Amino acid sequence: MGGNVEAIDFAVARSALSWWLEAGVDLAVQEEPRDWLKPVQKPALGAPAPAPVANVAEVSHDTLAELQQWLSSSVQLPLAGPAAKRVLPHGPEEATIMLISDAPTVEDAAAGQPIGGEAWELTKRMLQAIGISPDEAYSASLTCFQSPGARMTAQDREACAEIARQHIRLAKPKRVLLFGEGPAQALLGKPLLQARGHVHKIEGVRTIVTFSARHLIKRPLDKSLAWKDLLLLMEDES
Repeated sequence: MGGNVEAIDFAVARSALSWWLEAGVDLAVQEEPRDWLKPVQKPALGAPAPAPVANVAEVSHDTLAELQQWLSSSVQLPLAGPAAKRVLPHGPEEATIMLISDAPTVEDAAAGQPIGGEAWELTKRMLQAIGISPDEAYSASLTCFQSPGARMTAQDREACAEIARQHIRLAKPKRVLLFGEGPAQALLGKPLLQARGHVHKIEGVRTIVTFSARHLIKRPLDKSLAWKDLLLLMEDES
């Protein structure tokens, strides 16, 4: 290589490098020539923002495992949001009984299950009273999100009801017990006081509605009514 090479001191070298960086130089050599001083094109004011990446789409739920996976990952579920905490169902497939409670509370979310804390302790005693071990129960909630301050709209309720029916169909329980006003309204279209005391069918499964365990903790006098509901649930269908 010809030409004279002149040494430069550190300050001069640093100044040159700084200018190159400000001019946009980020490579020593490129395959194609580049206009380093060309202004960067910025989007015009008011231009539409790029379309967001689609949320996790609903999958074809052919098995309970697929539905559970969807519930654990989808962001298109009713009441999903940045502040919402996901509380997933648990229990065996083809369970002796499936419990469906209302939206999880803070206590449920802390326990990491649809019914938690003192309410779960009472629920276990209720199950044991009718000869069912808690391990034989499949427990789910109307929505799997504990969403502070969120209110369920009619559209949310309808979507939750459809998911719950599919959940029952895939979980294949022998009986279903609905806890509280929310599940009664969503799945039966009736308030709790009208729905309880009667046998219903959801996806062909014998279903009863009763008071939630939290309600019974606050109003223990209603335990006698809940006991009648449990006996009705366990009656021989023949």
